[in-house]
Amino acid sequence: MKKPERLLGLFDVSVLMVSLVLGMGIFRTPVNVAAAVSSPVIYFLSWVAGGVVAFCGALTYAEIGNRLPVTGAYYKVFSYAYHPSIAFSINCIIIVSNAATLGGVALIGGEYITGVIFPGRTSASLETIQLIIAIFSVLLFYGVNLLGLKTSAHTQNVLTVVKVLLVIALIMPLFFADTPPIQFHNTHVSESVWSYLRSFGIGFVAVSFTYGGYQQTINFGEEIRKPQKTLPRAIFIGISIILLLYLLINLAYVKVIGYDALGKSTNIAAIMAGKVFGHASETILSVLLFLSVLAYVNVLLMSNPRVMSAMSTDKILPAAFNRRNDKTGVLATSLSVFAALCIIIVFWAKTFDTILSFTIFLDCFGMVLSSASIFILRKRNTHPEGIEFYKMKWYPVMPVIFILAYTFVGISIFVTDTGISLIALAVLLAFMIIYFAFIGNRQRIKI
Repeated sequence: MKKPERLLGLFDVSVLMVSLVLGMGIFRTPVNVAAAVSSPVIYFLSWVAGGVVAFCGALTYAEIGNRLPVTGAYYKVFSYAYHPSIAFSINCIIIVSNAATLGGVALIGGEYITGVIFPGRTSASLETIQLIIAIFSVLLFYGVNLLGLKTSAHTQNVLTVVKVLLVIALIMPLFFADTPPIQFHNTHVSESVWSYLRSFGIGFVAVSFTYGGYQQTINFGEEIRKPQKTLPRAIFIGISIILLLYLLINLAYVKVIGYDALGKSTNIAAIMAGKVFGHASETILSVLLFLSVLAYVNVLLMSNPRVMSAMSTDKILPAAFNRRNDKTGVLATSLSVFAALCIIIVFWAKTFDTILSFTIFLDCFGMVLSSASIFILRKRNTHPEGIEFYKMKWYPVMPVIFILAYTFVGISIFVTDTGISLIALAVLLAFMIIYFAFIGNRQRIKI
């Protein structure tokens, strides 16, 4: 088979990193972090720590992707490194986690647009409306994808530009708005170390959600020019840009809204725009954010059924998940199952906060096990023959930091949201049972 050309240079991979990480979370998760952390100092340290963990994770996944350069490496690496039951279970919970992420983003969109469509409504009625809008968004783009409508290949790039422009617009108050200086003196020194650690852990759950996406670097192993030099530089540049943007926008949130008010607010981007630029800008920004959410919902509904199709090809899922409609070419079964899963999770969780804990707790298993595969790949000396591949410096410090960070996140969620964590564990256990009951006699995926 002909190997793909190495077309991606330093600029391309740097932009790719920004595109993968910069998501909708930054317009909502600062509320969760501020609500969990009583100190502005710890608040900003959480965002810095998130950037450090993302850097370690991105470098780890870059080497995994270069050592195992196959299509869909992020899910196939589980089969290569672990028992088939783990590969099946983790890959399935990744799909569930992606569905939960879509549901969470749809709820963010619902939060922003309800304030525009239904101003003055009570909080209780707004939650119901937000839920309906989120489910409607999923159903709308489920229908669009069933029609086999071709979406432009540049959709993701356009969406990234829109998000970057929105972030820059929200950073502007730091330089032009007449607002009081940020106060950092309200750190509660009387709190115990455990209290600080606990609140940091709760806040870091939301931070990790906001920094997610860098693990997808694993899928570009064979397409990067001079990977040994290009990858670490591009990852450093990309993560540095993201960290700078996140710190600046959080400084703007705290400066304009106030730290105490930040943890009790919703629609924070719109609130800030309204305070600085007037009520009309609040409405415009809310609509733009909602449209960005719809585009993200559409992208996930397009991509995840294709992952399920690949899993079916490798006999992880039944053959029905790989069947296409004769007229439209749509993966109807995969699309329908994924859309139904999104709606079930939204209807069950009802709020973004619940989905946040659920999806990150599931992600912890995938992140820890996938990144730990680097130890197995190095032990087996797995790498492509005859071509240059990336090998990280400071091994094993980088993957160890990353694994410890996500272990800490998982423990934090279990301590604070035990009920949701037990449900997530039950989902994982259910997939393990399904594997041994129905799939155990199948062969492992071939790399």
